[in-house]
Parts: sequence; C-alpha cells; structure tokens
Amino acid sequence: MAIKNNNPSGNRTRKPVSVFVAIGLCCFFYLFGTWQKSGFGKGDSIALEITKHTDCNVFTKLDFESHHNYVEIAQPPKQKIEAFKPCDVKYTDYTPCQEQDRAMTFPRENMIYRERHCPPDDEKLRCLVPAPQGYKTPFPWPKSRDYAHYANVPYKHLTVEKAVQHWVEFKGDVFKFPGGGTMFPQGADAYIDELASVIPIADGSVRTALDTGCGVASWGAYLLKRNVLAMSFAPRDNHEAQVQFALERGVPAVVGVLGTVHLPYPSRAFDMAQCSRCLIPWTANEGTYLKEVDRVLRPGGYWILSGPPINWKTYYQTWKRSKKEVQAEQRKIEELAEQLCWEKKYEKGDLAIWRKKVNDRSCQRNSAAICQSKDADDVWYEKMESCITPFPKVASSKEVAGGELKKFPARLNAVPPRIAKGSVPGVTADLYNEDNKIWRKHVSRYKQLNTLIGSMRYRNVMDMNAGLGGFAAALESPKLWVMNVVPNIAKNTLGVIYERGLIGIYHDWCEGFSTYPRTYDLIHASGIFSLYKGK
Repeated sequence: MAIKNNNPSGNRTRKPVSVFVAIGLCCFFYLFGTWQKSGFGKGDSIALEITKHTDCNVFTKLDFESHHNYVEIAQPPKQKIEAFKPCDVKYTDYTPCQEQDRAMTFPRENMIYRERHCPPDDEKLRCLVPAPQGYKTPFPWPKSRDYAHYANVPYKHLTVEKAVQHWVEFKGDVFKFPGGGTMFPQGADAYIDELASVIPIADGSVRTALDTGCGVASWGAYLLKRNVLAMSFAPRDNHEAQVQFALERGVPAVVGVLGTVHLPYPSRAFDMAQCSRCLIPWTANEGTYLKEVDRVLRPGGYWILSGPPINWKTYYQTWKRSKKEVQAEQRKIEELAEQLCWEKKYEKGDLAIWRKKVNDRSCQRNSAAICQSKDADDVWYEKMESCITPFPKVASSKEVAGGELKKFPARLNAVPPRIAKGSVPGVTADLYNEDNKIWRKHVSRYKQLNTLIGSMRYRNVMDMNAGLGGFAAALESPKLWVMNVVPNIAKNTLGVIYERGLIGIYHDWCEGFSTYPRTYDLIHASGIFSLYKGK
C-alpha cells in the first residue's frame, strides 16, 4: 500500500540551504590557504627552518661510475679435466684384486692365492676398462635368467666341462642356462622343491641365503621366484667366468672364497646356507670353515650339504676315495655340527640338512672353544680363528638369540632386532622409521627424474653407502635386487640390512670391488665422497 506525500514542496525548500553551505565552505578553505602562504602559518615556518640548515652547495664534478669496480672478483680456479684413455683390450674382464698373475705369486695353502690381493697404488690402472667387441645390453629379467649374449661373456669352457650337468649350453650367439647343477642335473626347481619339504621356504620365514661355491648361480636364480635372495660366491679360477655368468643373468654374486680371512658378511646374516658339491674341506683346520658358516647363519637357520661325503656308500669309488676316509669325514662333520648346536633334520640320497638351534640353552659346548672377540661383525680382512661364535644371551629357552624376525615382507620395514635392542650406537627406532620415510621420498623423486628406475632395464643395482638399507627397501621389487655395500669406515649397519631381508657386503672403496666389469645397471652413491674425503 503506497503512502502519499502530504508536503510536496518540502524538497524545494531544502535545496537553497545546501547551496549556501557549500559556498561557505569553499570560501573558508580559500582564505585559510592564503593565510598559510603569507608566511604566518606554523607549517611554513617549520619548512623555512629546515631549509636554513640544508647544505645547498653545487657539486660540479659528479662521478656516476660504479664505486665497487676496484674490488677484485674471485674467479673459480680452472679445473683440469682429465680424460681417461681406454685400457688395452686384455683388461676387458679386469678384476683388480683377483687377477690371475698376481694370485699365482701367493701360497696355495688354504686358498690364500684365491683371496683378495689388490695392486699397490703405483700399479693401479688409470684407464677405462673396455667392453668386449660386440657387447650388447643384457636380456631383461626374467629372460636373462635363462639366456645371455655370447659377446658379453665370450667363454665356452663351462659348456664343455659341465655339459652333462647342464650348467650352461652354447646356442648360436647366446648361452642358455637350463637350470642344472652338479648335484641337481634335473634342474634347480626340483632340487628346491625337495629342500622346501623340510625348510619353510614358501611362507617368508627364509629370505636370505648363502651359496658357497655357486657355479653359475642357478640355485640363487631359481630361489628368486620364491622371494628368497641368495648371495652367491665363487673364486675366479679355472671355472671361467662363473660369477660373471651369474651377474650377467641378473643374479646376486661376488668373487670370493673361504680361505684364511672372514667372509665379508655380519654374524647372523643368513636364514639358509648351502654347499652343493662346493668341495670346501669342511673338516680341515679344526672345522674352521664350518665354524665360519655358523657365524653368518642365523639362529634357527638351515645348512644344506649335497655332495661329498653325503651318500658316500654309493659314490666312494667314483670319488676315488677309500670307504674309511669318506666315512670318517662324514662322522667328523656330524661331530662339528653337534658342537655348533645344529640338529640334523634330513638325510636322503645325496642331500643332508641341519638346523641351527634358536639359542644355546640346550647345547653341550666346551667353553674353551668359544671365540673371545667382542664383535663378531668386525671382519674386514680379519683372519678366521678356529673358534665358535657365541649365541647372543637369552632370558628363556624359547627366546630366539639375537631377536626373532618377522616373516618377509613384513620384515622389510619392521624395526630390526639390532636397533630395538640398542646394538647400533646412535640409531633408535624413531630414527630408523624416519630414515625409511626420507628414502621413500627420495626414491619417488628419483623415479620422476629417471623413469627407467623400477623398470626391467635396471636389474643389478648397487648402493655404495647403504646406511640402514632405506634406499633398497624403497626400491624393493621382483624386478631388481640391490647389493647394499657398507664401507668398512662407516657405521656398521650391515647386520640391520640383513635383518630387514636384504643382502649386502662390507667393502673398502679405496680398493676394487669383488666383481667383473659391466655387472651393475645402476649405482647409487649417497654420502660416499664425503665419507672418503681426505682418505
């Protein structure tokens, strides 16, 4: 409802008043401004006082040049870039610390000549090792398990010497690996099936394995599909390029031997170890070699022996040995196993399996035979002694010495017992978990920068300064494996890495690594140059 305006003339009476107010304000501000300009205003007197104190001298010579040109700018020193020339082709398969000519100058006793013997500084090569003529990118995994290019490893010796045992066959321009071995001519799969009838391989209880005297590493190659990582080693000897074949196949392996120094692995590292006709004299030197296997075998772990002297009644004549000799050898192994606190779990045909007890509560041991060393992980270039590595202390007969491990893959990121028990100085569970987060972030970024990481292209990976194994854990995949190297001058964390279900080795980067040229697809170096700065 509209409201009528009863005074329509009201607006007309207000307009003149507004006009007069506006005119009055304009006049006021005009007069105020005139007064200020006349000099009687306070603001102008302040401005005048400031002007009196101002130096208004005229500068006739003004310099507009930059006044810091006289400061000498430090130029970075010119670096001389050294271009390394190719080595002679005879060094195509150069292994600095296992060269045959140098090896033959050392005693053969106890395999000393097959151990690491590195060249002095004045004999080290200062050239780039060339690839063999016709070298090709290796086959991607899993094809590489069964095939390798002949041009990459041009050695046919094993195809003849081990033809009946089906180690390797030469076909056209490639080698084929049927999966055979001296003690498993029907194939590694069938052999592993027999082992799995005794050893819990399928459920993740067994993750890390050691193959002593590995040949072309078919045992390790076929364990991979069962999610078991085997560290294989063999010497560089008359079995041409056996470790080189293994690495070309994409299987973890190093050049090594059981001689007079400790194996470059921490105590309690492996869930399973085997000798498949490795011809290691287990009873020699008061059982020193078997005691070294015991050192690296985890409480509750398994040792497998296939080949001499097992099944000696059938083969002693074939081995050209007397019945008395091989019978005594097996009896001695049985006695050593009992001293080591191992229980025999299986013997059938050519195969025997022992299990190491989870602690020493039920062991009958001579205390004089126990090693007195405080650190069973301090082994780089250390001589082996004929003594037994003690079990870590336990509070009950059911407790696993050193700590119980989760099954893989839960084991990968669980807090390792060595950290939980405070055995690694300065490393706590919180620091360990934070380290894992950091490496997951780094690896995610690496994959953005290099899309081949995590693909089939990079199979053999190395971490030169592995720390707690965070890089390898973040990369964990059936497509690849990581050799975690813990430098001998770094904090000793290799035991932690093995407790995570990863593999690795001790090494001094001032020396050549125990491998052949061209055996890794990707090498990761975090902090390695800072670690060795000035050394």
